[in-house]
Amino acid sequence: MKVTDKDISFMKKALALAAKARGMTSPNPMVGAVIVRNGKVISEDYHKQAGEPHAEALAILKAGDKAKGASLYVTLEPCCHLDKRTPPCTKTIINSGIKKVFIAVKDPNPKVSGKGFEELKKQGIEVVSGILEDKARKLNEAYVKYITTGMPFVILKTAMTLDGKIATPEGQSKWITGEGARKVVHMMRKEVDAILTAVGTVKADNPELTVRIRRQKTENRRQPERIVIDPKLEIPFDYKIFNVPSETIVITRRQNTEDRIQKEKTLIDRGVKVIEYESERLDLKWLMKKLGEMEITSVMIEGGASLNAHALQDEIVDKVVFFIAPKIIGGKDSIPAVGGNIFKRLEEAYQIHNMGARKIGEDLMVEGYILKHACTSSF
Repeated sequence: MKVTDKDISFMKKALALAAKARGMTSPNPMVGAVIVRNGKVISEDYHKQAGEPHAEALAILKAGDKAKGASLYVTLEPCCHLDKRTPPCTKTIINSGIKKVFIAVKDPNPKVSGKGFEELKKQGIEVVSGILEDKARKLNEAYVKYITTGMPFVILKTAMTLDGKIATPEGQSKWITGEGARKVVHMMRKEVDAILTAVGTVKADNPELTVRIRRQKTENRRQPERIVIDPKLEIPFDYKIFNVPSETIVITRRQNTEDRIQKEKTLIDRGVKVIEYESERLDLKWLMKKLGEMEITSVMIEGGASLNAHALQDEIVDKVVFFIAPKIIGGKDSIPAVGGNIFKRLEEAYQIHNMGARKIGEDLMVEGYILKHACTSSF
């Protein structure tokens, strides 16, 4: 069946609906649905959060009997399995009398992946897929990574000067970028499940690592979990990450001394989760698997030069976002965006794919994907 400009327009509308739930549906994907009859939209909706009805079911409920003979535009292949908290959407679609289903992209979840298409086709429903497929994939890039690997999608975010520095030799870093860039970072925090940092950054800045958006009502504010790598439990208990509301997870090296056992008990009594590792050096791939088991589907790294280098070396980074300020610090002892003792030869350097840039106030925001994890790769 030939896809028309109107079909593309209706799918764009469905994608825009899905995007309204950014940061709210994890571990589920964002999905939007539009029902059209005789060329006019008769109902639309989107999935609000995990455990609530799916977009297709909500739109069909709104349409009622008008759904019979209509067309459904949905951003992700409808689910067809029972291993979840809501009924399968394929059954709802079939029972509604909808005759055509336009789908942006196949669901990478092995429990669905193509099976939803087949179930609808067997019931005589015409299925058209692949409309705005790349946009639909990008919208749910975190879900795709998580559902296919069991590990979260990882964004490496940093703010630096034009000469690649994130702090002076004394550690001064506030504020390298302007207010506009900082607002964007808060929006990014709102969209991820967790923020990962390390003891050095926390001790230097005593950050909250929370979402602070003025126009967002406090009761609707979603806060990411804070994950702090603190091998020796050096962070003072009166620091903000232990006292400002939001879940905190501390990653520490196991030591069975009386002092360490007491420190861990104090943290746990305060509601802090503690994850221990035994090796000399923390394996970040191991940590990502642990976080995936906790249904954390996306992580943003907000650390210093050492953590940035560690994340790249352990190959956990999917996407990079660099905010570049029109400033030059200079000095060989100033701190670079990526540190460590290991460097890549030019022919082995980390390659960034699908790179884009835009101005945020006076600053430049540059983002792209580590080549092997490019968002355009197939499911």
